Amino acid sequence: MTGNNGRDLRALFSSNDRRVEAAEAFTNRQGQWDLVQSALGEHLARTRAASFDVEDLEAPRTNILVFHGVGGIGKTTFSRTLEAALASAGERPARWGEPAWPARPTLLPVRIDLARSAGTDFERIVLTLRLALAAHLGRPLPAFDIALRRYWEHQHPGESLEEYLNRGGLAARFGKALPQQVQSVLSDVAQALLLPGTVGTAVGALTGALTTALRERRQTVRALAACHRLVDLLDAEPDLDSLSFYPHLLAFELARLPADQAVVPVVLLDTFEDTGTRTHRDLERLLQRMVWLMPNAFFIVTGRGRLQWADAALEGQLDYTGPTAWPGLAGQALPSPRPAGSPLASGRQVLIGDFTPEDCTDYLARRLTREGRPLIAPELREVIAEQSHGLPLYLDLAAHRFLELHRGGRTPSADDFGTDFPALLTRTLADLTPDERHLLRAVSLLDAFDLPLATATAGLSHLSAAARMVERPFVRRDDFALWPYHLHALIRSTLRTADDATDDRWTDTDWKRAAARALAALGAQWQAAPGPDRRLLVGCLRQGLALARDHQLGLDWLTDAAFAYTDDYVWEPLPLPVRDGADERIATAADALAELLSALARRQHEHRSTTVSRLTGVLDSHLLPAELADLALYYRAKAHRDLGQTEASREGMSRVADGGGRLAPDAARGLAHLARVSGDFPAALAIARTLGWPGRGNRVLGDIHFAHGDLAQAATAFTTARTEAEQHGNRGEQAIAQANLALALAFTDPDRAGEEITLAEHLLAGLDQRATTLTVQVAALARRAGTLNTLDEARVLRTEVRDAGITAAQAVLELVLVFHHAVTGEQDKARAAITRLTEHTQTGDYSYCVDAAHHMAGLRMTEPSTVSWLGGPDTVRARWHGLVQARRDQLRIQQ
Repeated sequence: MTGNNGRDLRALFSSNDRRVEAAEAFTNRQGQWDLVQSALGEHLARTRAASFDVEDLEAPRTNILVFHGVGGIGKTTFSRTLEAALASAGERPARWGEPAWPARPTLLPVRIDLARSAGTDFERIVLTLRLALAAHLGRPLPAFDIALRRYWEHQHPGESLEEYLNRGGLAARFGKALPQQVQSVLSDVAQALLLPGTVGTAVGALTGALTTALRERRQTVRALAACHRLVDLLDAEPDLDSLSFYPHLLAFELARLPADQAVVPVVLLDTFEDTGTRTHRDLERLLQRMVWLMPNAFFIVTGRGRLQWADAALEGQLDYTGPTAWPGLAGQALPSPRPAGSPLASGRQVLIGDFTPEDCTDYLARRLTREGRPLIAPELREVIAEQSHGLPLYLDLAAHRFLELHRGGRTPSADDFGTDFPALLTRTLADLTPDERHLLRAVSLLDAFDLPLATATAGLSHLSAAARMVERPFVRRDDFALWPYHLHALIRSTLRTADDATDDRWTDTDWKRAAARALAALGAQWQAAPGPDRRLLVGCLRQGLALARDHQLGLDWLTDAAFAYTDDYVWEPLPLPVRDGADERIATAADALAELLSALARRQHEHRSTTVSRLTGVLDSHLLPAELADLALYYRAKAHRDLGQTEASREGMSRVADGGGRLAPDAARGLAHLARVSGDFPAALAIARTLGWPGRGNRVLGDIHFAHGDLAQAATAFTTARTEAEQHGNRGEQAIAQANLALALAFTDPDRAGEEITLAEHLLAGLDQRATTLTVQVAALARRAGTLNTLDEARVLRTEVRDAGITAAQAVLELVLVFHHAVTGEQDKARAAITRLTEHTQTGDYSYCVDAAHHMAGLRMTEPSTVSWLGGPDTVRARWHGLVQARRDQLRIQQ
């Protein structure tokens, strides 16, 4: 525990080293202090205005500011620091600076701890406020004091107010002025009413006579008569409900104070979550009534949750509800500094955020010291700060762990802070309902969630518990995310890893069942989508794969989702969190699927040989069902083809095609590509005509026409392929067809090619297709063939293509460079490019590019062609050479 004087007694009694000093460390909170200043400044200006009426019971209330956050975020420390900073002779953190409000009226901070352990009830709250005013003002507040004395005689017969204050410790805190002030008021009223002195002490008779005098509007009580509702309060039964209306009398008396005595109470209500539950709001109702009836006082509430007073649905549970009554409580202010004098945002509900990394290390440096120097070494402070995720409670618990280890005679190290603290779990769950505790554990399995997903994961039948839980401060909200809610990172980590000693802790079976419910709920959300939703698919895959992997669950809908992921050729990364201390070898089907999809996504950034290695590991695990094994086999065959390993590629494609599974059309296309790559165009054409949309037949036809120099036919085929992809909502395939269309037109129509390249770049935005991106870059070079002033761009692109390990891109790049040199008549450079091209194709693959390069440059083949051309080699030679002459003619016209 930490005492009010800032000394940490628990820490001080944990060490024999008297040089160790343990103090409550307050860190920054500059943004929140700025909000307090702004809100108080506006409050003072409003209450000084001529139009302000303290007895107006209908005007909206803005005399409240709420700071809420998870347990251990530093709310109580902040409340105490505010109390000291607002006192006339108080101290404030140096960084906060001087307040902006005037010297008059005086601010009177009154901090009240509502924690159950403090034993604070509403009667004590009212007395605390009146006692603070008594000590500060040194004068009676007649209207309130008379009503208070009447209440006391009825509720505490035989016990004087003075005895009660002494016994409860309030007299020691505020002094003994109040009983004398109350007695003074009674004597004054008795004298004004000409009552016998002995009668003046009989409160019942006195208040009865006073009530009669007030109704008759006698001059002797004209000061009290100005309080229009005093008679009604004195007539009412003096019970707790009546007491809750007495703050109106306090507000009335404060408004009547002379200007040189004017005071504005600033009531700091801490630990507000202990006022009750959302079902039992008895104390909250009384407190809300006090805030409403004292519009000239200012209230600063600190607690775990937001106040719901602006929720109209609470009508009947509380007296004053809805956004009209509490306009500031319907929004959320951001705890950030604002220019002085600028109006406060409508939101008066302020989430106290986590500490910054710098604040964390500063806190640890000042939390434990020896002879004025930090006890915790800088390197260890950095480690603890990183693990805390900015949560002050973690820092405090870490400080105590440090002392415990230090007491054992050794210097603590980073390894001593590699686990979470069970106390974090206990503190987080302390004020939750059973349903909310159950939900909290359930959603700790999820990176993010919405109400239906949380409810399904918990196995509940109603959303109400989830709706309540997401209002808790440890649940963060991002309205732009796929699922809007997520747990505070440290709270989530602690729930999943710390020793759970609570009575309703979960067993391993409970966790696995919840994980299975979560996996099923994610699949249901994806399958229920009205149409293709790539963002939802990827989100469900990421969370679903982690759940299946970490809890050894079956793949279920993940199989269909994996095929949907690959069908679009988008390749968003699917990173899964690393399992702490776990063996990262492929051990389950979920491990294998996660590795498979990761390899497919990463191949856009890795050499194709790495892709082959990773996919081989997946296949060798023999953990995937047959159709997913086909997926790994197919993409390994594609990687083999990109590497120029034709036979290995053909073997893999044949196995997939012969299996007749989902990927059989894709594998057939792969075989067509391999036939084209080897120069067997009749075979390639025969396969292409059987493919249709499932096998992307038009794209294959476009590739065949391109190889033959028939770029008009190629452009037509690629355009048709793009249209089909658009009709099927496949943006990835659309981008591939568009890139190939841009490349074909780059040889024949540079102006139109520029437009098509722009469109291709637009389609690729947000996608991760390395080979397609390289095609567009090569097309941009081909479009400028004959006008390139430098080949630096080509050299950079050649390096990038080589690093990717994509043979096709290497061949086409050199073909474009031959085209450029042929147009400019640089035969030596054309021969050099042909030499490089020949080296790339020495295995026999893409040898048709060598033929086309010779045709463009007008050079004789040094070796007989091995290509089986459609329509004969002479036609192909004429087409490719004609492209060079056409480009020369275009450039001549432009000159």
